[in-house]
Amino acid sequence: MLTYLKASAIAGALVMVAGAAMADYPEKPIEVIVGYSAGGGTDVMARTAAPFIEKYLGEGASLVVKNMPGASGQIGITETARSSPDGYTLGTFNLPGMMARTIDREAEYDADSFTYLANVVNDPNVIVTSKASGLDTLDKLIAEAKANPGAITVGMSSLGGDDHFALIKLEGLTETEFTIVPFKGSAPARTALMGGHVAMGILNISEVAEFQEELNVLGVATPERSDFAPDLPTFKEQGLDLINGSMRGFVAPAGLPEDVEAKLLAAFEQLASDPEFLKAMKETANPVEVVTGDDFKALTEDLHTLAKQVWDTTPWN
Repeated sequence: MLTYLKASAIAGALVMVAGAAMADYPEKPIEVIVGYSAGGGTDVMARTAAPFIEKYLGEGASLVVKNMPGASGQIGITETARSSPDGYTLGTFNLPGMMARTIDREAEYDADSFTYLANVVNDPNVIVTSKASGLDTLDKLIAEAKANPGAITVGMSSLGGDDHFALIKLEGLTETEFTIVPFKGSAPARTALMGGHVAMGILNISEVAEFQEELNVLGVATPERSDFAPDLPTFKEQGLDLINGSMRGFVAPAGLPEDVEAKLLAAFEQLASDPEFLKAMKETANPVEVVTGDDFKALTEDLHTLAKQVWDTTPWN
């Protein structure tokens, strides 16, 4: 009888401790790893969302953004996958790029390495050229690319990412060839473009919204004109069926405690209906598309299949 009472007391204490852990989370700052340079689209999303997630998690919550650029985002997301699944390390997660990393090279993670929290942004691609290039229309760009295959240099944030997939589609649709110059994120690619070090760039609409005076923005890869740039024509309007973009969100390492996962999911779900957050994202031209939990994981699996299909027909290494 005494043994039974002791066991019951221990079990009761464990339940109380677990309950307290849930109530107290987070007890220390949460690190958010961004696999790209500061100032790019992924970084802007993370820094814009962070104070809102802090608010939803409750008083005392703190999210600290840490940039770990390199290897087309692979360094940062690998660090996220390796981290302890305690809720104190999150990582930004870009699609299709992060799953493309598992196809074109050896990766220390796969689709099952993460707890899927939320996709937050669906940011369409734009084609931009430097003012110095003289290629200020889509027709001029395509004509030059056809006349001089491989002569036009293209700055982008990664191989196997949405910007690269957009270029592959462009080359296929127009029977052209370009020379890729990859950078450690969209911000340095944009800087090189504005400095005339590359002639062309494929970026996302959020990454050029504040730089339209310094760059030629030739079109946006959406079915209809974007609310963020209503005067910017789609490629479809210009006779080119090019639709493409970047999905950006947040994951944690696989194996999060259920209560911690539930609290984080509840926080991220609030982003979609928070007018202050939507306003902040609109000011940075980030189109919001919140997809959480299992739906986010299903989206990841779909885009991994797409990346594999592209790799099988047009390998990029």
